[in-house]
Parts: sequence; C-alpha cells; structure tokens
Amino acid sequence: MIKPGKQQVFSINNEKEFAETALEIFRFQAQNCTIYREFITNLKIGIDSVKQVDQIPFLPISFFKSHEILSSTEPVEVTFTSSGTTGMINSRHLVTDVNWYEESFRKAFDLFYGDIKNYTILALLPAYMEREGSSLIYMAEDLVKRSENPDSGFYLYNHADLYQQLQKQQQSKKPTLLIGVTFALLDFVEHHPIDFPELIVMETGGMKGRRKEMIREELHQTLCKGFGVDAIHSEYGMTELLSQAYSKGDSIFNCPPWMKVITRDTNDPISNLDNDKTGGINVIDLANINSCSFIATQDLGKVYADGSFEVLGRFDNSDIRGCNLLIA
Repeated sequence: MIKPGKQQVFSINNEKEFAETALEIFRFQAQNCTIYREFITNLKIGIDSVKQVDQIPFLPISFFKSHEILSSTEPVEVTFTSSGTTGMINSRHLVTDVNWYEESFRKAFDLFYGDIKNYTILALLPAYMEREGSSLIYMAEDLVKRSENPDSGFYLYNHADLYQQLQKQQQSKKPTLLIGVTFALLDFVEHHPIDFPELIVMETGGMKGRRKEMIREELHQTLCKGFGVDAIHSEYGMTELLSQAYSKGDSIFNCPPWMKVITRDTNDPISNLDNDKTGGINVIDLANINSCSFIATQDLGKVYADGSFEVLGRFDNSDIRGCNLLIA
C-alpha cells in the first residue's frame, strides 16, 4: 500500500483526519516493519481486525535497544541515539528521511510559540553536546540557525557568558527562549540567579545521575525562583520519537495534531485506560512513519479529556509491570 506523505500527516486538523491517517500508517507499518509485524503476530492480532485507533498495538520502546525498527528500505540518513551511563544499551532510532523530523519540530514550534525569527534561542545542553547522535542537539541547532539571530547560540559550562547574554537580552527587551537540560539549568541558577520575568525557560528533562532527583514541582519552584519567572516550560520528547509535546508551565503537555498520547493498564499492556486514570504512556507519533508510529513508553501518566496529558513518573526498569515507580 502507499504510505501517507508529509502533506497528509502535517495538515491534520481534527480527530477524524488523525484516525484515518493513523490507521493507514498502522497498516503500512504492519506490512513493512518486520519487527512490528512479528510483534503483532505474536499478540495474535489480525492486521485486518484493527479498525479503530484504540485497537492498534503499541511496540515496547525497549525494542529500539535490541532491534532495527524500520518501515522503509531507503538508506539510513541519520541515527539518533539515547544517552546513558557506561554499560547501558542505548536506543537507536534509524531515520531514513530526516526531513520528517525537521518538518515535525519546525511546525510544532510554530504552533506553540510562533515564528522562530522572533526569538533569540539560547541552548544550555552540555551532556547532549558532549556526545554524538542527539536528536535534541539536532533540533536545537536548527532552531538556532533558523532564528537568524547572531545572539542565538550554545553554551557548555560557560555560565558567566550565558549570564551576561541573558542580561543583554533583558536590557534589549528581545523575546528570548532558553532551552536547557535540567541539571545544567539548576547548576546555572545556583551561581547566577537572575530576575528575568519575560524569559521563556524550557527544561528538557535529564539528571542522568548528575544531581539528586527532584519531583517536578520542587524542580520548577527552584528554577522559577532562580530565573525570576512565573512558570517553567517543558518539552516531552525522546530519541525514539520524531515529535515533541510541550508544556507552558503547569506540567500539562499538549501534542501537535499529528501526535497523540493514550494510557494503558499497567497490568494489562494491551488494554487502554479511560481519561483521568494513571497508566503507562503510549504515544502515537505519525512523523515516525519510516520506523514505528505506535510506541509504548516506560513513562507513567494521565490523559485528560481535551487530549492534554501529565507525566507522573516512570516504570522501574527491572519491573515492566510497574509495581515499583520512580518519580520523574
């Protein structure tokens, strides 16, 4: 069958169009992604029996660590890899057409924040900059470049330089977005607190053993105080996805129209939950057309009636049934 193109996926603007496209992509991937097809077969689910989005099976995210997840025979253009500690097996997302990723994060940014050229983009992403294969760095580099602003740029551990740039931005009253990995933002405000109420601070998650784990409420309170802002924005994304959801400060995330979050029963992974109930987060990312668009993550969350969602924690890696939880 013919797979849907970018025009169809990125022009979705209602539930009906999303459902129709998701089912088309499911059928395409069930035929063309060997690992996904075998997974569906082992569940004893007939491809033709899946007629609604809530019947689509979700591939466990761990498969990106152990298998090549591809629905395309085209050459791989980019391989995105997850970060991890020494000895860990990292996820690998093989991307045969990186334009899908670029289209996804560019359109999502425009939807949530408007024209990139209106902003100075400052990136504090040291752990990601020090390794290869980060999809976050790929996105941030593109945002910095497309801002066409000479003051946009990256900072590693040069916090004094970042502090001076933030002061300059505040004095010039130019809209500024600081995107940073969590531990680096905390390190920064410990030594360089600033009162910059107009600043947009976007944390991308990530302690990776660098600091004591904090619940999100405590984290955001600390960052709000350190930057002098009323709210901390967040990005929900991962190596295995080509789309991101965004929160503008209340820890409630919203997806772009081609992405959707569903929760599953922690004790019965093929059963979906109703709204307002805590369960495992399943993500439909239609931009993942050349790998797998239906991913069962190891995050715990809750979905609300308007499609927004909250991330509440993670499954313990040693217990996929979710009896033991780590607070995110």
